[in-house]
Amino acid sequence: MDLGDLQIFRSVVHAGGVTRAAEQLRRVQSNVTTRVRQLEADLGVDLFIREGKRLHLSPAGSVLLDYADRLLDLAREAREALHDDVPRGLLRLGSMESTASVRLPVPMNEYLRRYPDVSLELSADSPIKLSAALLNGQIDVALAAEPLPDAPFEKVPLYNEELVIVAANGHAPIKSPKDARPNVVLAFETGCPYRMRLEDWFAHSGEMPERIIEITSYHAMLGCVVAGMGISLLPRMVLSTFPDAQLLSVHRLPPGIDRAMTVMMWRKGTLSPKVRTLRDVLVQHAGTNHAATNKAKARRRMNGK
Repeated sequence: MDLGDLQIFRSVVHAGGVTRAAEQLRRVQSNVTTRVRQLEADLGVDLFIREGKRLHLSPAGSVLLDYADRLLDLAREAREALHDDVPRGLLRLGSMESTASVRLPVPMNEYLRRYPDVSLELSADSPIKLSAALLNGQIDVALAAEPLPDAPFEKVPLYNEELVIVAANGHAPIKSPKDARPNVVLAFETGCPYRMRLEDWFAHSGEMPERIIEITSYHAMLGCVVAGMGISLLPRMVLSTFPDAQLLSVHRLPPGIDRAMTVMMWRKGTLSPKVRTLRDVLVQHAGTNHAATNKAKARRRMNGK
């Protein structure tokens, strides 16, 4: 079904006949008549009841007119949206769980207040799955920790997360995997960058964990750590959301593996107004948080002196 045929059909209906429709469309009458006949042949129904030179809309024509109005209006809306600088429509955002739960609430609240014509759909997953979803067009933008594939994505850095080892309260200092008791790792499924970092830490020390227990949420993971089931590696900022953080011991990682950059990424050539404005809001908030963190560190150093 061709949108041009629907436009001609609707014009004939609204103009009250072929002659006036042809004038409005700046076409010859025979062309308009032929296009209407072709549309009827394609659909296999009569769209008009013909009485001499007069046309009356048939029952089938009445049904099609409703759909034609909606299809043509939707096509116009789509064309306008392609050249519209105002963010609107569904924004499909993918994120790691830690980023979604800690970093996003405040900036996303501001973003949706600033751009009320945007509706949000948020999904949480591992960076590998987020990259695949972005590549397949299932989401518009993703927030994930590096390392990540370069092409065909564009990226902007947002959060330089400090990574720490957590164990049960009272655990002896953990300077290497040999110090972990029990030697059990609590982690997300394969593909989680923090799990990969922890496994590399073990491997570089010539150690292997006795077991890796896969858990689906940070709070469940931290609850298992409190119970003494094992150790885990996660961004320090996650601890701020855990009500029993005082029951944990926190251990620093060696420099060089104690940081992970979380980036915002989207497919090259798809920086729509809603993605562009989201980038601007997140970059602004990330900069504000970074400045506040530096001030807090400076205050702690001064108090320490």
